[in-house]
Amino acid sequence: MRLTASRKWIGRKWRPRLATVVVAILILVMALPLVGLFFFRLYENQLIRQTEAELIAQGAAIAAIYAQDVRDAGIPPEKLGAPMARANGDASRSVPDPLYRPIEPQLDLASDTVLPTRPAAMPATIDPAFAAIGARLSGVLDATQKTTLAGFRLLDPTGVVIAGRGEVGQSLDRVEEVREALAGRYASALRLRIPNQPAPPLYSVSRGTKVRVFVALPVAIDGKVAGVVYVSRTPNNIVKHLYGERGKVTLAAIAILGGTLLIGLVFLRTVSRPIYALIDRTQRIAAGDRQAIKPLDHHGTYEMAELSAAFLDMAEKLQARSDSIQTFATHVSHELKSPLTAIQGAAELLRDSGSAMDQAERQRFSNNIVTDAGRLNLLVRRLLELARAENLAPSGESTSIGAALALLPVDNRLAVRVGAGGEIGLRISAENAAIVLANLIDNSARHGATQVLVTAASTGGKASILVSDDGAGISPSNRARIFEPFFTTRRDSGGTGMGLGIVLALLKAHDGMIRLVDSERGTRFEIILPTA
Repeated sequence: MRLTASRKWIGRKWRPRLATVVVAILILVMALPLVGLFFFRLYENQLIRQTEAELIAQGAAIAAIYAQDVRDAGIPPEKLGAPMARANGDASRSVPDPLYRPIEPQLDLASDTVLPTRPAAMPATIDPAFAAIGARLSGVLDATQKTTLAGFRLLDPTGVVIAGRGEVGQSLDRVEEVREALAGRYASALRLRIPNQPAPPLYSVSRGTKVRVFVALPVAIDGKVAGVVYVSRTPNNIVKHLYGERGKVTLAAIAILGGTLLIGLVFLRTVSRPIYALIDRTQRIAAGDRQAIKPLDHHGTYEMAELSAAFLDMAEKLQARSDSIQTFATHVSHELKSPLTAIQGAAELLRDSGSAMDQAERQRFSNNIVTDAGRLNLLVRRLLELARAENLAPSGESTSIGAALALLPVDNRLAVRVGAGGEIGLRISAENAAIVLANLIDNSARHGATQVLVTAASTGGKASILVSDDGAGISPSNRARIFEPFFTTRRDSGGTGMGLGIVLALLKAHDGMIRLVDSERGTRFEIILPTA
């Protein structure tokens, strides 16, 4: 009934099952590599910046060649474009030499808007002088494109393409970044790429795989725009690489899945299975199955083995205590039944005999009733003392052998002498120490002793107390049973067999112990108690 109530109390709050927690952890472990794909944007952004930097370097080289050709062609200044602006003024100021004007990559995949695909070029009229320069540089651009895979367009000061595949003679002045460059400012942009092949499935994970980097670099001559180098290229991306290595990626996924399953199996064998086995043992022990009090077949881990050992040790102690209570109850009922039966029989004889019983017989039965009632009273008092001793909480007081003996009344039956160590401090109250010594002295007197010697010695925080007498001693056949409740060889003289049980319970409550030791004469007990 109590177990059912505790189960209901535990069940009020929802708690996940161990298997649910394990499955959730395993799913998380398998998902971590997939979640990592979303962090590729950081790497892809770096690839965007790297692509822009490479296009700047390539465009700067083409711009220098173009500028030199414009000078060599002797094109007059009035045919040049707008004055150059300080697009990178901050960067220029950071350089000690004003002749150097580095252009840093500006694109950011996370914050910059990806523009639509580049607008188509519009028909326009080309200046013959610039057309001649474009014709001379076309071969250079084609050779460079074969190596760098970048798309080059060389524009005159009005935005007309003078060199570039398929768009020579057409104007790109409507393109936003081209307009910025024609105004003398460096410009770059991210635009949607024109797909010339089907995208692999993994492309949907990445943003960087759908864009193309465009760089418009103004060409300066005498502070004026002489033209624009318009360069573009699709950046490299990790997803494309993964798709190219899809066989290895598949093997890696299989390895991750296999590793996850292996972790699950190891967890199941080392943690989950022993826990469920221990739960099953608990239920069997609660149902009274004594065969269930044995080690598990498989513990899995050191901690589980320790938990199982502690649980089984507790179960054994509880079982032993249950057996002890059952045995104790049997002894108590037997000890109480005998005097009660005698009292009941004597009382019935006195009642039924009436005047037919002479005075001597009436006196004898009355004496029997008084004697048995006194034994019942003694048994009840001893049971209360035993219960109090077994549930005693140490008070923290201390005493000595001499102080404890001073609380005892003088026993005319035998002499008690204190030897060495009588003043050693013991971690037990004087009252409880007096009860221990009183029971041992009474036990010696009942076995014919005339003298009791008490000595003590202290080592390592423990006191060893020897209580010796010169009585008849204890027979070898009874030595193993002297601490059993109700065991006595002096029942006819009023012995209850509970004195040594009370002594043992009191000493255990104070972290002590008592044992019977060999002696040449009489009986000798050794008591171990912590010192104060």
